[in-house]
Amino acid sequence: MGKLTVLALRVVLVMLLGGSVFVQAVMVPLLAVDLREAGADPVLVRAPVIAIVFLGIVAVQAVLVCVWLLVTKVRRGTVFSSTAFRYVDVMIGAIVAAALLVFGLGFVMAPGEAVPPGVVLLVGGAGMALLGVALIVVVLRTLLAQAIESRAEASRLRGELDEVI
Repeated sequence: MGKLTVLALRVVLVMLLGGSVFVQAVMVPLLAVDLREAGADPVLVRAPVIAIVFLGIVAVQAVLVCVWLLVTKVRRGTVFSSTAFRYVDVMIGAIVAAALLVFGLGFVMAPGEAVPPGVVLLVGGAGMALLGVALIVVVLRTLLAQAIESRAEASRLRGELDEVI
């Protein structure tokens, strides 16, 4: 991976992390005020929605940090090691958690007539899309495992060849 690509990705990651912190610090409290002014039930709607949004942002932040750490490993040439699995596993867990949070949001929005059924259906579709992303990352994890195994096998064969020569 080229230096310019790594730099561009890191700039994007910093911007996304900064934006997510802004949303947590400014937008989530404003959402709480809006929900209060709209007369949303504090126990059934307001608190769960605020918690879901806040935790969803935490899940996104966890993925962004793991991507940063993996990019660092790529830049150093150490991504093909067993330590990379730790970051990929955290990413999978965070994405699945985000999907469950989106499904929870749909569950909170579903009762009553305040939210149209089509919107709840779209939220459910977003949850399914997140589960699809988690499955894609699982496939990429498998590819990483195969690459590490192939690299170890190539190293072993190179060692045998050095002994023969």
